[in-house]
Amino acid sequence: QVQLVESGGGLVQAGGSLNLSCQVSGRTFDNYSMGWFRQVPGNEREFVSAVSWTGGDTRYADSVRGRFTNSRDNRKNTQYLFMKSLKPEDTGVYYCAGGRYRYISSEERDYNHFGQGIQVTVSS
Repeated sequence: QVQLVESGGGLVQAGGSLNLSCQVSGRTFDNYSMGWFRQVPGNEREFVSAVSWTGGDTRYADSVRGRFTNSRDNRKNTQYLFMKSLKPEDTGVYYCAGGRYRYISSEERDYNHFGQGIQVTVSS
């Protein structure tokens, strides 16, 4: 059974930083892209970032570009999201996602595995 487990979330003040991790078990995503999405209550889940299967290519939502860094370590079967200069509008549940393809995508339909999600709260 494939499992994606997020960790590293929590409460932080505006301007602070957090480093999310996503540990994959049950299979590897070495040959597939991975991503991060987030959801605020009452809103649809939105794309945050994606990383290609090699880690050499990344994509970010306009709202986080320059503040968030997506990376992966295929030897550890882990994806990371380093978030700095956090803003209250970054608050939400963050989901790790495993992709269907090698290329990166911002479309949720291009991911077929999601973690349970982890809360990130940024206070003003």
